[in-house]
Amino acid sequence: MPLHIVLHEPLIPANTGNIARSCAATGAHLHLIHPLGFSTDDRYLKRAGLDYWHAVNVHHHESFEHFVEAQGEGAGTFYFVETWGEKLYTDVAFRDGDYIILGKETTGLPEELTEKYREQTIRIPMSGATRSVNLSNCAAIVLFEGLRQLGFPSLS
Repeated sequence: MPLHIVLHEPLIPANTGNIARSCAATGAHLHLIHPLGFSTDDRYLKRAGLDYWHAVNVHHHESFEHFVEAQGEGAGTFYFVETWGEKLYTDVAFRDGDYIILGKETTGLPEELTEKYREQTIRIPMSGATRSVNLSNCAAIVLFEGLRQLGFPSLS
């Protein structure tokens, strides 16, 4: 099973396009939780994803609840990436089928989600000079750590 990148209500099409390109390069599935801050026909979204959209397994969900329901009982672990997470992203043991969940570029994930899943909230260490790392960079950092732990399955 692949790893999954989940974007909760993303706002910036170029970030989503860049993340889609990372998913195409790695075989990760991309889940988009609506509402989106852009149209999926957006030229910036298409440009950032280049001509790789055909290679991305994209799943659309009406809400976080719909997303959870669609994954079912046997879903992998949900890891929520937030600046205040108590665990580093390198402190978790990723398994096939796990989900890396990122929030809006402006506000992050809703507090009710991160409170409910507090033990599964992870962070990327930063100097404090900025509020956060760019969303597409966060996705790539955590995705590639998960793939490294799994031995880069099906990647050359």
